Amino acid sequence: MINTSRRSEAIEMMDDFEMEGAILRDALDKIAKINQLLGGNKVTLEGVKKLILTKDKTPIRVLDAGCGNGDMLRTLADFAIKQGLTFDLLGIDANPYTVQHAETLSKGYKNIHYRTADIFEEINKEDSYDIILCTLTLHHFTDQEILFLVGGFFKLSRLGVVINDLHRSSVAYYLFKAICFVFRLNNMSREDGLISILKGFKKRDLQNFSRQLYLKHNRIQWKWAFRYQWIIKTYEH
Repeated sequence: MINTSRRSEAIEMMDDFEMEGAILRDALDKIAKINQLLGGNKVTLEGVKKLILTKDKTPIRVLDAGCGNGDMLRTLADFAIKQGLTFDLLGIDANPYTVQHAETLSKGYKNIHYRTADIFEEINKEDSYDIILCTLTLHHFTDQEILFLVGGFFKLSRLGVVINDLHRSSVAYYLFKAICFVFRLNNMSREDGLISILKGFKKRDLQNFSRQLYLKHNRIQWKWAFRYQWIIKTYEH
């Protein structure tokens, strides 16, 4: 069995922010599709619901850090329409090609905007959001970078932070190999996906981050399919 006792330090091909073209586009879209089918978007959406305090027309400003092809933001936009909510949605990604692809897929949504940005520079800006999302992005960073990022997210969010990321598990690792075969994932998607799982988290990792950041109001829950939902409230309610 693959050893999952420690987080991998391997680099994913997708971490090359100058990458572009059909292979990257296919990888982004396949990741989004698998995320939909396995209930990944639902994990993030559930977290957002738990942070929303009101159902009036007050605009709720949401930042999606590491937005990929924008699928999560489109899911939120559709949810807001059904619930009569007003969402102002911004997605950032360090890869300009990824941002361009997300913009193309989101042309029908007037309340979704994108920006090419370095996530470390973004959290140092004097800006604020109601909710910050981080879906399948946190595992790309080292432990020290994660402490810096989550601490920054906490300071910038009025209501809270929703983190949805992978459970580092040998079972998940081998199940993903089967998913690769079923969905005919390209080599980059397959290799990056396996590395992502090995860079994912055990519950104790997230609990340790929480302790080091002195987070009082947060909850970590395991969700299908091999995900952790980490909700950090920045208000007392």
